[in-house]
Amino acid sequence: MRKFLVAGGIATGAGVGFVALLVVGTYSAAAGLNSGLGAGKSVALAKGAVPALYQPMVQKWGNLCPALNPAMLAAQLYQESGWDPTAKSPADARGIAQFIPGTWATHGIDGNGDGKKNIWDPADAIPSAASYDCELAGYVKNVPGDQSSNMLAAYNAGSYAVIKYGGVPPYKETQGYVKTIRTLEKSFARPTTRVAPSQQAAGAIYYAQQKLGTPYLWGGEGTAEQGGRFDCSGLTQAAYQSVGITLPRVANDQYNAGPHPARGELLPGDLVFFSDDLTNSRAIHHVGLYVGGGYMINAPYTGAVIRFDKIDAPDYFGATRVTKDGAAALPTFKPGT
Repeated sequence: MRKFLVAGGIATGAGVGFVALLVVGTYSAAAGLNSGLGAGKSVALAKGAVPALYQPMVQKWGNLCPALNPAMLAAQLYQESGWDPTAKSPADARGIAQFIPGTWATHGIDGNGDGKKNIWDPADAIPSAASYDCELAGYVKNVPGDQSSNMLAAYNAGSYAVIKYGGVPPYKETQGYVKTIRTLEKSFARPTTRVAPSQQAAGAIYYAQQKLGTPYLWGGEGTAEQGGRFDCSGLTQAAYQSVGITLPRVANDQYNAGPHPARGELLPGDLVFFSDDLTNSRAIHHVGLYVGGGYMINAPYTGAVIRFDKIDAPDYFGATRVTKDGAAALPTFKPGT
């Protein structure tokens, strides 16, 4: 939900022509752009993707060995706990890095140098996660293939399996885990080149455009029982669902569904976010669907209707270019439960 000032909107009657011109013009300019983290380049974290409290630790310890980088470490921590230092799973995995006590006893380190190894303290758990990753990378360093993927496979299936199969083993769970982390890695990394245009964006915009003028409903997902009404993240979720991409229900989780283009590189279809804390994506409180020209379609707040609004606001946080793989990689469970 948008908590305060929304810039003045365009009349909902602007219609198909307005959006179509923006989409065509912007995509023409963006044709042929490349994506990716960039081979051999240092990896910086995307703005606010890691909560500010943990970002220095993730940036530091994510560079512990060549097989690891800060975005990859962030992806693992997010997938394990969603940044919740109190998370505890039914299998008794504990803390922000979800260590089992037995594994912690062997691999936990005193990351902050206070003389204690505390499984619940992120200042110990984050360095321990990086240390454990790099230990596994050392075990499989002579295995052919991508060293980072082999390290992640060893984390999931054990280093013996990676050595036995000469790379990521043919286990569905392990292959899925490696793909998930390598995909999420892109959503936590600050892009080093322009982010490739989305193939599904135009369809998502078309869906949202059909909802212009619909009254806002807190918690609305567009069901018949709700009179087809939406709140902000319900609208963006439905827009991308219409093109076969399943987003999480909550705006701050939608932020991790793909890489993050810079403000000057926005394209129609990007999700644009607004936050109470400009250093922390977990504080995001509003999301809209960018249509170009500095405007978005959004469901603003109770008493308003779905409409065009400018994205220029002091709480503008950033954007995500949704990808099918990026959305599919997001946790579908509540971490720690």
